Order: sequence, then structure tokens, then C-alpha cells
Amino acid sequence: MNDERPRVVSESNLDWDEESHGDEFHVRRKQLGAKSGGEQLGCSLYELPPERKSWPFHYHTGNEEAIYVLAGEGTLRVEDDVETLEAGDYVAFPVGEEYARRVINDSDDELRYLCFSTMREPDVSVYPDSGKIGVFVGSAPGGHEGRTLSGYFPLDAEVGYWEGEDE
Repeated sequence: MNDERPRVVSESNLDWDEESHGDEFHVRRKQLGAKSGGEQLGCSLYELPPERKSWPFHYHTGNEEAIYVLAGEGTLRVEDDVETLEAGDYVAFPVGEEYARRVINDSDDELRYLCFSTMREPDVSVYPDSGKIGVFVGSAPGGHEGRTLSGYFPLDAEVGYWEGEDE
């Protein structure tokens, strides 16, 4: 018999993790799913400041994601188009190139949203704008515990199957 019970987590009791790069990228994140004991479904609360962008334009080959906008307004970049995002909007992103995306806060107010994700591993994330891939083994892209292999590589960095092997 499993004595585990669901863990209720209040976002007000969690600290923000902040990540930024240059003048464009800056996010604040609280990993609700991981803190509540989620294993196969992740959920993070994001705050995106005005005039900032989320993660680089990307798609996953092994994990679905979805976002639900809680407050604010912004833009969702999909392929060569943009869609307006506002409170109450929900968007699903199945796996695959046609679901590449990036959230942009082009407003004067903070954009607050939930991001849900399946937590399958291994996964490969593809970044079409920068021509690279991310590989995640041992834990899904949003997690780090148990990760045994990860890295980012140029899309065109290919070697032959037997290259480098002793004969």
C-alpha cells in the first residue's frame, strides 16, 4: 500500500528561479509540478517582464507543452507569424516542428502564465533560429535531478557512425 499523498503546494511559499541572457531574455519561474511531487506532468508558473522574451524559439521532439495565460498580454511567435496572447488564453503545443514557439512580452505590464509539460525523457529540443539542438537524458528538459547526459549541439554537426572507432 502506498502511503504517499498528494502534496498541496502554494506558489506563495516557493522562491523564484530567475534566468536571463542579454537584454532580451529574462524569466522568473516557480516549478509547481516538481515541488508537488509530479513525475509525468510538469507545471511551472512564469513571469515575463515587459519588453522581454521567454526561451528561444524552439520545439520538442518528445514532449508536449501548453500554456495558460493568467494575467497580462503578449505575443506568441509561431513559425513566421505572431498571435496575440491575453489572460484566459490557452495554447497547446504537440511535439514537432510545426509547433515551434516563443512567448514575447511586448506590453508595458508583466505577463504571467502557467506552462504545462509532459516529462518524458529522453527529449531533443530543436532551436531553428540558432541552428542547434538540445539533448536531455535522465530527466526531461525542465528537470535536472537524475540527468545523465545533456548538451547543446549545432544541427549540422554530424559524424559517421563508425567515425572515431578503433578498428
